[in-house]
Amino acid sequence: MKKSISIFLVLALCAVLLAGCGAPASSTPESSSQPTESVSASQPQEAAQRTTFRIASLKGPTTMGLVGLMDSVDQGQARHDYEVTMYGAADEITPLLVKGEVDVALVPCNLASVLYNNMKEQGGVEIAAINTLGVLYIVTTGDEIHSVTDLAGKTIYSTGEGTTPEYTLNYILEQNGLVPGQDVTIEYKSEATEVVSSMASSSGYPIAMLPQPYVTTAQMQMENLSVALDMTEEWNKVSPDSALVTGVVLARKEFVQENEAAFREFLEDYEASVEFVNANTQEAAQLVANYGIVPKAEVAEKALPACNITFITGEEMKTKVSGYLNVLYEQDAKSVGGALPGDDFYYDA
Repeated sequence: MKKSISIFLVLALCAVLLAGCGAPASSTPESSSQPTESVSASQPQEAAQRTTFRIASLKGPTTMGLVGLMDSVDQGQARHDYEVTMYGAADEITPLLVKGEVDVALVPCNLASVLYNNMKEQGGVEIAAINTLGVLYIVTTGDEIHSVTDLAGKTIYSTGEGTTPEYTLNYILEQNGLVPGQDVTIEYKSEATEVVSSMASSSGYPIAMLPQPYVTTAQMQMENLSVALDMTEEWNKVSPDSALVTGVVLARKEFVQENEAAFREFLEDYEASVEFVNANTQEAAQLVANYGIVPKAEVAEKALPACNITFITGEEMKTKVSGYLNVLYEQDAKSVGGALPGDDFYYDA
């Protein structure tokens, strides 16, 4: 089983890689009309029993929306014991989920599907929310690329060969009538830093596909580098019934079933954290830097608005995720674990 999981993860892992300020996720209690009671704006009147949540997350955009909640923990204001640990790669999180040592994980969407298909004997997992939409962008130093069709005859540098960045790029090119490798040359590099290096040494106006926050970092290193195409927007044009989904909130079903009320409160706190991050970019950027997600607050502040941090649940989540996974499945079934997830993959509060 473990070997099988490892193989699937190598194929599925997305290189995205392809993750004391502010209003914390659990805000200061507000007085109700009865002075003997006090509840936060998001709490039900009868709070759940205080619960420990062991949360694993990936360092990058998928964790940026969580910093408000993380700060509430450090300030002693969280209504549950949220223990957040960040990891550099998804294969560090997977065995912890399998062994039941992690309750909630913030992971790439396709990896969540892989885990769903491989963890049924361990009680299963389900996704509760989309926390990050697309973070991929076409960047260039020139002014020739205004649409996907303008990429015809061009060379694109990118990371993520054999993983979701490649599937995303191929899908968008094909939906615009371009054949990858024939109409468009794609040179894959192992890391984003190699992409930037290749662009810097190229003649003319090089083109690349990069994720945030690497786009912002590259713009600070290369003069005149600008975003030509937002791949999330391009995906929406050709597949309006789905979405380019980067990160999701994944939970062990057994944990959710045993802590239903507390889990609902966790989702409320997470949503409040996302709202704080999107409404308070400067304060959130400092937290992102403080927690080591991005080296500098300056980079985080510029990157955050382009990281598509969100919080989508319910039927909208199911529609977007199922459509996205179907696109990946049609290109390579192994990228989603060999089969599309069933309805029990989607948490229903």
